[in-house]
Parts: sequence; C-alpha cells; structure tokens
Amino acid sequence: MKELTTMTDHTQTSGRFGTAVSSDALRNRVMRNTYWLLALSMLPTVLGAWIGVQTGITASLTGGLGLIVFLGGAFGFMFAIEKTKNSAAGVPVLLAFTFFMGLMLSRMLAAVLGFSNGSSLIMTAFGGTAGVFLVMANLSTVIKRDLSGMGKWLFVGALAIMVGAIINVFVGSTAGMAAIATLAIVVFSMYLLYDLKRIVDGGETNYISATLGLYLSLFNIFQSLLALLGIFGGERD
Repeated sequence: MKELTTMTDHTQTSGRFGTAVSSDALRNRVMRNTYWLLALSMLPTVLGAWIGVQTGITASLTGGLGLIVFLGGAFGFMFAIEKTKNSAAGVPVLLAFTFFMGLMLSRMLAAVLGFSNGSSLIMTAFGGTAGVFLVMANLSTVIKRDLSGMGKWLFVGALAIMVGAIINVFVGSTAGMAAIATLAIVVFSMYLLYDLKRIVDGGETNYISATLGLYLSLFNIFQSLLALLGIFGGERD
C-alpha cells in the first residue's frame, strides 16, 4: 500500500510539473513573439509617419473630418485584427494598422517639426516613451499582486480621454489639450503595466492581441508626451 501511494504521489507530481512547464513555455513564447512583433510594428509606423510628413497627405484632415477618418480607420482596423488574430492574416493586418497610425501621427509630427527645436522634442518624447515602457516592463515582473481589477477603471479612464479629446477637437483649447495629454500619459502607462502583467501571468495567450494592446498604450504615451513638449517647450525662430 505504501509503495502504491508513493507511486500515485509521484505520478500526480509529475503531472503538475508537466502542466507548469507547458504553461511557462506558452507564456514565454507569447512574451517573446509579442516583443518581436511590437518591435517590427515600429517600422511601418515610422514609414507611415515619414510619408505623411513628406507628402502632407494628412494636412487637410482637420476638425471633424480628421476625427472621422481617424476613428473610422482605427476602429475598423482593430475589428479586423480581432477577426484575424488566430490566422495567418493577423500579422499583416496589424502591421497595416500601425502604418495607418503612423500616417495619422504625421500631422502632429509636422507641426512639432515647425519648431526650431522640433527634432529634439520628438527624440525626447521617444526617449520618454521608451523609459516608461522599461519601467512598466520591470514592474510587471516584480509585482506579485493580481492587477486584473484595474481593467474596468482603466477602460473608464480611456473612455473619458476619448470623449474629452473629441470635444476638444471642436473647442480647440490648448489648456484642455494639455490636461487630456497629462491624463492620457497616466492612464496608458497604467494600461501598459496592466497588459504586461497579463502576459507575465499567462492571462494573455494571443501575441497579436498582446501586441495591439501594448502598441496602443505606447502610441498614446508618445503622442501625449509630444503634445505636452510642443505646448510647453516648442521654440519658434
């Protein structure tokens, strides 16, 4: 009886160990693929931004027209990514989305480049965004607490930012833009931590969905930092 009990315990332990190894392997694979795809997504973003700045193709997208094009394109792409995330088309659709986001960003980039210190402001915003990512990535591996409860509050915060940004498109308040940008940096930094922690904990098993979440947070942080730097640090000749 003792030998049978020992054998049973060994089998159960081996099963649990095998599940843990499988779970760890899946989590590591998702994290590795997410980071690679996130890095790759920066290339079409930069290309789209460069084309937009060089051609001025988005210069006329002001006010309500720009809002319609941006929201329609962004939500259309996100819907397509959700539908294709488990197929071979998922990655090309995501990369097409990041190209579109680069195009949409080009109008702000062109405005910032109009300052005499525009290039340094863009590099500062990029460095700040990279710094936030590194901090949140490290925190996600250190924090042991379950952060899943943050999701609903972050969604409310993101919704408030979107509504505020839509209103400010028509109001055109510089102070309002600064307030929205500041709130966006806080909310999307927390979103970054939330999404990274889900990957670390194994809660996110699709690397395309994971990449989309991280990309949106980084895009919003960079755009918001750039807006604040342009408002408070832009220098005219």
